[in-house]
Amino acid sequence: MAMKRRTIILGGGALLAGAGAVFVARGSGSGAPISRRSFDWKASDFRSGGTAGVSGDLPEPIFRAEPQCVATLAQTLGPCHTSDVPIRSDVTDGVTGLPTRISLRLVEAATCKPVDGADVEIWHADARGIYSGEAAAMCNADDSAARATSFLRGRQISDADGVVSFLSIYPGWYPSRAVHIHLRALLGDRELLVSQLLFDDALSDLVYQGHPDYAARPVRATMNGGDTVFSSSDAARFIFDFEKLEGGVLQASYTIGIAA
Repeated sequence: MAMKRRTIILGGGALLAGAGAVFVARGSGSGAPISRRSFDWKASDFRSGGTAGVSGDLPEPIFRAEPQCVATLAQTLGPCHTSDVPIRSDVTDGVTGLPTRISLRLVEAATCKPVDGADVEIWHADARGIYSGEAAAMCNADDSAARATSFLRGRQISDADGVVSFLSIYPGWYPSRAVHIHLRALLGDRELLVSQLLFDDALSDLVYQGHPDYAARPVRATMNGGDTVFSSSDAARFIFDFEKLEGGVLQASYTIGIAA
C-alpha cells in the first residue's frame, strides 16, 4: 500500500511527503508577525479538551529532508523551570487544550549525526498562560493548584535517530512573550543545550481566535517578531514545522543542532 501523502507546513512554505518524493515550496513573511500565511484549516478541525482519547498510534513525525543542522541558539533556563521532572510521553496531566505532539530531533550541528541517548526535557504554559510547579511567582502567581502539580513538563531519552516525542497541548501565551516552549538537553552529566522554540503566528491566531479551549483569553499582544527573548531575525529560524494529523491532533517538529 502506498504511503498517504502528508503536508508539512514550514516557516517558508509546505513540504509534501509521499511515497518516494519530497518537495519544498518557499515563501516569505515580514513585520512583527513572522508569518502572515493563510491556509485551509479551521480551529474546529482540531480536537479540544486535551489528550484524552487521542490514539497512541500516531504516524511517525516527518522532519525536513535537509534539516536545520546549525547550532541551535542557546537561551537561559528561565524562572519557570523546576526539578525532578518525570520521564513520560504524555505531559498533560489532564489539562485541556488542542492536543499537540511535539517532536524534536537532536543532531550534531557540524555533521547532522543523530544524538542518541540524550535526556531531553520540555516545559511550557497551559492554555491560560500559566506554568505548573514550584517556580517563580510570575509563573503561576496566586494559583495554588498549579503550584501543586507538574502539568506540561516531561522528559524523554532520544532514540538512535536522535528523536523524542511528547504528547502535549498547544501552549498558551502570556504578556511580553511570543508563543513558545522551553527545552533542555543533557548527555550524561553534560548539558548540551538550553533553549526555546516558537510557534507560527498565523497558526496561533487560528487557535486563539477559534478553538474553544482558548476562547476565554484576551487577544495576545506579542508576535514572534516582537518577542522579548528572540530578536526578529533570530525568531524566524526557531519556529516549528507543523502538520495536522488525522483525528484533529497537531504535529509540531524541529531539528535541534547541538554544537561540538
